[in-house]
Amino acid sequence: MKAILFGKDESINWTEVATPEPQAGELRIKIEATAVNRADLMQRAGLYPPPPGASDIPGLECVGLVDAVGEGVTRFQSGDRVCALLSSGGYAEYVTCLADHCLIVPKTISNPIDFAGLPEVLATAWLNIFLETQIKDGERVLIHAGASGVGTAAIQLCREFNHPCYVTVGSQEKLDQCVDLGAIGGTVRQTDPFIDSVKSWTDRKGFDVILCPVGGGYLKDNMKALNTDGRLVIIGLMGGRSADLDVGRMLVKRIRVIGSTLRSRSNADKTKLINSLRESVWPLVLENKIKPIIDQRIPISELSKAHDVISSNQTFGKVLLTIN
Repeated sequence: MKAILFGKDESINWTEVATPEPQAGELRIKIEATAVNRADLMQRAGLYPPPPGASDIPGLECVGLVDAVGEGVTRFQSGDRVCALLSSGGYAEYVTCLADHCLIVPKTISNPIDFAGLPEVLATAWLNIFLETQIKDGERVLIHAGASGVGTAAIQLCREFNHPCYVTVGSQEKLDQCVDLGAIGGTVRQTDPFIDSVKSWTDRKGFDVILCPVGGGYLKDNMKALNTDGRLVIIGLMGGRSADLDVGRMLVKRIRVIGSTLRSRSNADKTKLINSLRESVWPLVLENKIKPIIDQRIPISELSKAHDVISSNQTFGKVLLTIN
């Protein structure tokens, strides 16, 4: 089969590699599409190696047809179309993964390849807003980078599960799109600091949960923006890895700061997460209430262009890579 491997000089190589064979509990998927994540760009730059034991082939999610079934798999059969959460391997013609990390794609969907852009973002948003924080009904959520893949998934989840949410974004156009998707409101980060609006958004109480891929650059204002017993979940470092922490505010307001990543979690943890999605969220996907939000679909032969698109920070939702 063919797959993408990155060179030490950040070159992109579509090259012949061995086709993987499914082991017990695994599926082999003939990939129709995968999606670009910022982790892929970091891996290409040599800053984010795959977890131990994972393939060097990038790609954290995919959609495709089940091509072969390993021993003990009963949930899926050859010919099923599934989307999968991967530790690596999505930038290829075939991939193997645990069947427990796959979800069925509805046969009624008109654009099934778009489901390549759903597993990673939906798992990330569900894990960090709902499971890590044990969010309660009606609690308010602030989503930074609301126009990102994770952001657009988080908005839809908050809309469907009764959590008023606000966003920070990079343009008024993106803000309008987030509101159309279900956000109550938000701010454009370059012109309107979000901290100035928190009181009016939250009846002067602050947010109960904040989802933040920015890291150090927003830590001070995030702490100010939280309600008593608020939870800040940091899932990225786009704004730096270091910042001063007001421990006094943290103690008085009983704030919890949670650091969270998905890729490096154990297979058992990912299985629990996918099972939770299957039970609580996938029915909404099957009813077309939660959808993949796709900005562009680009052939994998134009991978460099796709990475440039992500780096531009101009997208709304996911960028897909189509294969064959």
